[in-house]
Amino acid sequence: MGEISAHFDIQHIRYLGSNGKVIGPLPDFARNVDELTGLYRALVRARTFDAKAVALQRTGRLGTYASSLGQEAVSIGVASAMRADDVLVPSFREQGAQLMRGVTPLELLLYWGGDERGSAFSGPKEDFPVSVPVGSHAPHAAGVALALKLRREPRAAVCIFGDGATSKGDVAEAVNIAGVWQLPLLFVVVNNQWAISTPRERQTAAVTLAQKAIAGGIPGEQVDGNDVIAVRSVTSAALERARRGDGPSLIEALTYRLADHTTADNASRYRDDRMVAERWQDEPLVRLRRYLTDGGHWTKKDEEQLLRQTAAELDVAVAEYLATGPQRPESIFEYTYASMPTDLVAQRDAMLSLQSSRPEKVSEGQPS
Repeated sequence: MGEISAHFDIQHIRYLGSNGKVIGPLPDFARNVDELTGLYRALVRARTFDAKAVALQRTGRLGTYASSLGQEAVSIGVASAMRADDVLVPSFREQGAQLMRGVTPLELLLYWGGDERGSAFSGPKEDFPVSVPVGSHAPHAAGVALALKLRREPRAAVCIFGDGATSKGDVAEAVNIAGVWQLPLLFVVVNNQWAISTPRERQTAAVTLAQKAIAGGIPGEQVDGNDVIAVRSVTSAALERARRGDGPSLIEALTYRLADHTTADNASRYRDDRMVAERWQDEPLVRLRRYLTDGGHWTKKDEEQLLRQTAAELDVAVAEYLATGPQRPESIFEYTYASMPTDLVAQRDAMLSLQSSRPEKVSEGQPS
């Protein structure tokens, strides 16, 4: 006769409905109006940056860009739960989290403009740069968490990636080793329902992506990724668990990518516009704004002032970005090796020799 070897449940956490109404008792931090208005301001800042970046790309002044339209609550909720000394290991759609952790709009614009100086953050020095390859940064995050554990530091690493990354071996290996070594690491799966043009149902037969944590022997739970209160609440609990030495966790945040995969994509080729229109009803900014306005904590005047402030901040950053000259040509050879290999030294010197023969010289901060 067979016996049950193991069983598990996946919880789905949610506090605010799509209409901004409270579904259940709010966590303590959400009773503080200043905390919630701060989260809302961060959401608006992220979306405003997003719109500006897309506009710059469309006019040929920025490289290919990955919009976070519709899923800002995941980045903001996660970042708001992190401490300054935690380490963020992001994918390519977490600009909201980066901004909240002190990366400047100028630095993000430089990065997406192809300038690596944008990854030399003035704020979170130990946060990792954007990872464009899908899922390959998950083992790096495990390495960060291992270093924190070996140093006996009460800190945690946070690795964010999309639903498509859960189909990659890199992620499975990182989850496995995090569980074996009980690392202070939080995996956040941003399930925006699309891995470029591949829908969620064609990626995996698993009922949830959160249950992929079970094979690694770590807790997994699902959260409404358009409810910033819920995202912050579950992230806070997972990070507290990690910092006190109780091991890793995985959170699946359910949301929806309202934009194209990147500015190089045309999502209308593979998904129905009516489906996208329906998903706008669940988007995170309107949800929290409704809750705040219904409670008398946010006004039209507040909204207009916030929009002016964020627009003004980005106008300054854009002007500075457009006025920034190119990197020194030799910088392409730098910062990869502690001691540059001889073949790269030869290539660099050849390039510098060719450069010196030109009548005009390119230097740091001066356009060619």
